[in-house]
Amino acid sequence: MNRIKEVLEQKGIKQIWLANQLGKSYNMVNSYAKNRRQPSLEDLYKIAELLDVDVKELIISSKENKYGKK
Repeated sequence: MNRIKEVLEQKGIKQIWLANQLGKSYNMVNSYAKNRRQPSLEDLYKIAELLDVDVKELIISSKENKYGKK
């Protein structure tokens, strides 16, 4: 699971901008944002760099349950 959508919203950045920067289709980035598909590790690092965040901010820990508790 990832937090791409949340980080984009926090920064006021559109998915289409991110798609253009990554050289990916809007549909691909939208599938990342909706967690239908996960970006490769390489793309995740590119996204973090473009959004100026630590890559850890884009990932939801597998140790957290659906309520966000460990």
